[in-house]
Parts: sequence; C-alpha cells; structure tokens
Amino acid sequence: MEIPPFPKPGSLEEALALQKALAGKVVVAGSLEGVRRIAALDASHRRGKPLLAVAVLYDLERGPLFVGKGAVPEEELFPYVPGFLSFREAPAYLLALKALPEAPEALLVDGQGIAHPRGLGIASHLGVHLDLPSVGVAKSLLYGRPEGPLPQERGSAVRLLSPEDRPMGYVYRSRAEARPLYVSPGHRVGLEEALAFVRALPTRFRLPEPLRLAHLEAGRALKALD
Repeated sequence: MEIPPFPKPGSLEEALALQKALAGKVVVAGSLEGVRRIAALDASHRRGKPLLAVAVLYDLERGPLFVGKGAVPEEELFPYVPGFLSFREAPAYLLALKALPEAPEALLVDGQGIAHPRGLGIASHLGVHLDLPSVGVAKSLLYGRPEGPLPQERGSAVRLLSPEDRPMGYVYRSRAEARPLYVSPGHRVGLEEALAFVRALPTRFRLPEPLRLAHLEAGRALKALD
C-alpha cells in the first residue's frame, strides 16, 4: 500500500496548527455500503518499549486475511498529550498499513473520529491523510456528552453531542449490559452511516470482531518484546 509521508510537528503549536488545518478537510458524509475489505487498527505501548501498531486486513465475508505490523521506537514518539494522540500513534499505524499486501477500502480505528475537541481524532487524521473512509470506535469518552440515557439492550444507541449540542457520533451498546462504545465518523462517512456500519459488523464480545482481533494482535506483539 502506498503511504504518503506523515508530517512530524516540531512543537505542540505546530501540531495544533496542523490539526486545525486537517480538521477543515474532514468530510462527514458518505456510505460504506458495498465496502468489503477493511483494515482494523489498534496499538499497544509500554514505557521503555516501541509503540506497536497492528492493521488487520478483514474481509467482511471471509474474515481476517492478513496482519500488518508497525513499530516506532519510544524515543521517536511525539510526546503524549491528550487530544494529540494521532501524532504519536499514526506513524506506527502507517507502517502497519504499508505491510498489508493490498490496500483496504476503509479504516476501522480504535479511537475517536470527529468526537474530538478540534474534530480530528486519530480515525479522522488517518482518513484524511490516506483519503480513505474511516470510522472511529473508542472504548472511552474523550469529548462531548450523551444526549440521554443509553438503554441496556444490545444495539441501542444515543447521539453523542458536543458542548454546543452538535452531533458528533453515537454512544453505542454492542452487547446487552456491556460498557458502551463511542462511535464517530472519521472521514468520508456520515454520522448515521458510521453507526450502521459498526452495528452490522460481527460482534461476539464488546468490541466488533475486526477490532477485537487487532487488539489481541497488538497485545501479542508487545508481549513478544519481553
């Protein structure tokens, strides 16, 4: 897969300016209907170790096909600053995607899409950088608030609103009584279309299966460094 160079900001001010510029390029519209091959992305890191990212090439009809991995040494990582995670993790994700034998049609990312203080979570950042449709599925809330209580039933969802009451995604319960997930469009996907796509994914546990596999692979890769 051909990967454009990823700009590494030299300061937090540069990162902020770049983030705001890229947020202006995010397109919150589009459908994933007909998409078959996606890349599910997750990363794992422990102090003193490289940051390891995994891309699972997943066929929605056949299941997992291939696993690509990428690693960035700790000393080369952008500092950990809440709201700027994509500058830290994206270089490793891009290496993992480059290792895949073919390009995916869309990205499914463990992280935020537009549900972010400046509208550019890692799913949006990667989507704009690669010009690919992308969806963020986060395990915790970064920004915004649920529109109301979330029912305990499997598949239930309520809108996730910004402080200005702008819809940014959905709080989604993938399994009955399980902790919610936070689904937001990354790039070239509409709000409702992002939720519909995640709802349609195979889900045996809390995480949709492609992301669960990526999470397991990232954990195994990190353990292998011990």
